[in-house]
Amino acid sequence: QVIVTVYLVSKISCLYLKYICFCACYQIQYPEQTREFDSRLTKTGRRSLSHSISHSSTDSNSSGGSDAENPEDEVSPRDMQQINSKGNMDFCIKNIKLADFGRREIELAEDEMTALMALRKAAQGEKPLAAAKIVGCTHVTAQTAVLFETLKVLGAQCRWAACNIYSTQDEVAAALAEQDFPVFAWKGESEDDFWWCIDRCVNVEGWEPNMILDDGGDMTHWIYKKYPHLFKKVKGIVEESITGIHRLHQLSKAGKLCVPAINVNDSVTKQKFDNLYCCRESILDSLKKTTDIMFGGKQVAICGYGEVGKGCSAALKAMGSVVYVTEIDPICALQACMDGFRLAKLGDVVRHVDMVITCTGNKNVVVREHMDLMKNGCVVCNMGRSNTEIDVNSLQTPELVWQHVRAQVDHIIWPDGKRIVLLAEGRVLNLSSSTVPIYVLSITATTQALALIELFNAPEGRYKQDVYLLPKKLDEYVASLHLQTFDAHLTELTDEQAKYMGLSKYGPFKPSYYR
Repeated sequence: QVIVTVYLVSKISCLYLKYICFCACYQIQYPEQTREFDSRLTKTGRRSLSHSISHSSTDSNSSGGSDAENPEDEVSPRDMQQINSKGNMDFCIKNIKLADFGRREIELAEDEMTALMALRKAAQGEKPLAAAKIVGCTHVTAQTAVLFETLKVLGAQCRWAACNIYSTQDEVAAALAEQDFPVFAWKGESEDDFWWCIDRCVNVEGWEPNMILDDGGDMTHWIYKKYPHLFKKVKGIVEESITGIHRLHQLSKAGKLCVPAINVNDSVTKQKFDNLYCCRESILDSLKKTTDIMFGGKQVAICGYGEVGKGCSAALKAMGSVVYVTEIDPICALQACMDGFRLAKLGDVVRHVDMVITCTGNKNVVVREHMDLMKNGCVVCNMGRSNTEIDVNSLQTPELVWQHVRAQVDHIIWPDGKRIVLLAEGRVLNLSSSTVPIYVLSITATTQALALIELFNAPEGRYKQDVYLLPKKLDEYVASLHLQTFDAHLTELTDEQAKYMGLSKYGPFKPSYYR
């Protein structure tokens, strides 16, 4: 009995001591944690857009992303003098030491981009881009790096900047720089950095571009604005995005387009594959990585039902979300209805939806009046090319507080405590916050390469000073290259069938106006 009693007393004493320690820790640490949290809130407060950009570039994309900052990240690449292993300094990137990692990323992309690699192998002997000097402004990722290096193998000299301040993969930029590829891009550029990088591509002593590859029209715009004399030597422009195409058509209507341009965005291969399938797969991953949100039962407003909107809507519907679609085009609107979506005006549903996703390529699709009506916790993001779809500037006012949460995630807090969740500060979400399917990007990259070859080698007079679609024969060639991945076998027309249809046995099989 004595032994049992001693044992019980010692056991109770241990439990009591643990309880005392727990209380002590609780009382001491909890207020400290509260003060630290409050301090962080005060420090973040209402931030300027430029601060948000530079701060976001240092964060991790994981849900446990830390706000810890690397001292090296505080130094702008513009203020650093970097040199690659061959003694070349004609580049400006985040860190040349990341080159080996970036090379592995590029090699991984090459394995999936079989069609572009097949084009590289087939045409490298002919060098169809020999003497081409291409200045480019696109995303700088492992997938686009395969395109850049393909153009180089085909004979072109290239200089490159990023079309998006968030989408650059720094390790890939380093790998390109290590191979003497003049690239000027890093993740988290400021607006001033963005235009500086573009200028460094163009304003080069002894080197003038004769081709432009653009994604959004910024490179074309900069040359028209600062160096219009360069267009005397430019043979053509290849433009990928709807925003850039709008700009080119505006120049054409005003009689200011002085070179031919190929509209890659409206090629069948770009519209039906990149815009649709790429967005259908990447929207869910992007939202998960930034918000950890559950999709089942959520009410979502998708603005625009083009190919991007179709992909996003299908993905969210498949996850159990209730999807509303806004649309200006009655044909696309009818498609949305036939696909089982509710067609509505944004102003009618914005009060109760959990997410608003823009997919239009237009401007001011979501404005301050809409955001004032949104409920607490509403997620707002953009999957269209342009960063003008969400009126972010209207949120830079004294009464609103910007609270940085993690990479590409900001809470905008209203005076009454309501907050909305703004992703990537209104820029294209999937390329800012996640990754996109390599295979689909291979289709677009192959289309861009063929468009450059077509324009550069076209005999004088074939293309006037206007905007053209990619010849349908080339569209079909891009598709046929990618069929090989699936071990697919096309059926061939007989002579009798080809004559009956009025077609060549070898294509093109669709008219030029086919979309």
